[in-house]
Amino acid sequence: MRVGELSAATGVKIETIRYYETVGLVPTPERAENGRRVYDRTDVERLSFVRRARLMGFPLSDIKAFLALDTPRSGNETARAIAERQLAEVRARMCDLRALESVLATAVEECRAGRGPICPVVAAIQNRGG
Repeated sequence: MRVGELSAATGVKIETIRYYETVGLVPTPERAENGRRVYDRTDVERLSFVRRARLMGFPLSDIKAFLALDTPRSGNETARAIAERQLAEVRARMCDLRALESVLATAVEECRAGRGPICPVVAAIQNRGG
């Protein structure tokens, strides 16, 4: 299959596929006689794995580590450590998002009520810092 077909099969943009080849997440495929890259089912499976891992928020370095595992068996210490670290990061982001939700909900409610000398939403952004 050609790169466009690989893109359609996995939902990964062509530019991203090329980038993943450059950084070693996806092996550079064989070329046909006409010079075009030719992908197979293994490439679809690997790229689908990378895409799902990215959707779960794993950085490329962790995805490389997953792909480098000799045997992806149950109880793998490396995989578990990577996943535990990612889980901690997700939980921290969720905590931050809950705090942000509270600030925004208050600002929107104050905006509805027309309280304050300036727009409560703008005031919340100014006070939020970041």
